[in-house]
Amino acid sequence: MQIGIVGLPLSGKTTLFQTLAHTHLDEAAMHRQQANIVTVKVPDPRVDALAEVFKPRKKSYTSIEFVDVVGLKKGDRDSTQFTQGFLANVKTNDALIHVVRRWDDPQYPHPEGSLDPVRDIRILETEFILSDLSMIENRIERIRKQLLKAKDERLVYELHILEKGKVWLEEERPLRTLSLDPTEKKVVKGFQFLSEKPLLALLNMQDDDIGEHDAAVEAVRRAYDGSGLEVDAFFGKIEMELAQLPDEDAEAFMAEYGIKESALSRIIASAYRSLGLISFLTCGDEECRAWTLRDGASVHEAAGVIHTDLMQRFIRAEVVHFDDFMRYGSIAACKEHGHWRLEGKEYIVRDGDIILIRHN
Repeated sequence: MQIGIVGLPLSGKTTLFQTLAHTHLDEAAMHRQQANIVTVKVPDPRVDALAEVFKPRKKSYTSIEFVDVVGLKKGDRDSTQFTQGFLANVKTNDALIHVVRRWDDPQYPHPEGSLDPVRDIRILETEFILSDLSMIENRIERIRKQLLKAKDERLVYELHILEKGKVWLEEERPLRTLSLDPTEKKVVKGFQFLSEKPLLALLNMQDDDIGEHDAAVEAVRRAYDGSGLEVDAFFGKIEMELAQLPDEDAEAFMAEYGIKESALSRIIASAYRSLGLISFLTCGDEECRAWTLRDGASVHEAAGVIHTDLMQRFIRAEVVHFDDFMRYGSIAACKEHGHWRLEGKEYIVRDGDIILIRHN
């Protein structure tokens, strides 16, 4: 999974990237034309807890790739359109984090002249909608020309979906809020529409606003109610310092500032919610591991995530939930209390399920 970090100039998106990457970028790295990319392990205390029980040779976590998207620089807002290079860079991401400035510093004036998170989110959303609308209009025109030459049911079906999307965008609504059935979603997904991507607006707060971040987040949520937008906050300067500390010092630092959870943990949780993802677990003497799966997927699909052979040769799955396993302490005890079970390929996996695939 790849998540792009975007934002208006001087919003703090590179600060967020450095926080997530637990690194400090020099001036050359911050101003180069290529994107900065880091792969981050997803913290999962359930893997650690299972490892304490099974003492495996290896622990493995799922991972997320964060990309500090390049292409949007100071001056781009002088025109009505963002650079095509920026929009092209955003297309390849599975989800987006929009870093929204909520800190004030006279040395670094906001490019729009004032602090207004709701306006800043709208700027980016509007550009994404306009980009998608242009793409849809061009595709509709090409399809209609093709249909004049020969009837093609697949093109007729695609045209119907795109016309539905066009109306939605003309009403200034992002495609992520358009209701589509699974088959229609597959058609839309192939276009990599920008306003269809899950979007997390992350308010970059200043240090002395720690007690106000809940109210700030709620105000933005109310303004974008029904837009499919996730909203959260982080304290860029503090959390970048926090990311450079050893774990024990970081915990003390967080307690001092009243920060309950690291930026990485909060962002990953929001990303999973917006992308509709869950984690399931496998464990044993060799390895305890977390795997990423689409919410609502079957255990047969989960087998395929582990290995295609397991999906092809699937017989049944042994399933127990992590909470039940930790409550009773062993598979045998879970069996005794009726929390261990055999499931067929149609079983829908829950977040935190521990799964063992039986196969021929």
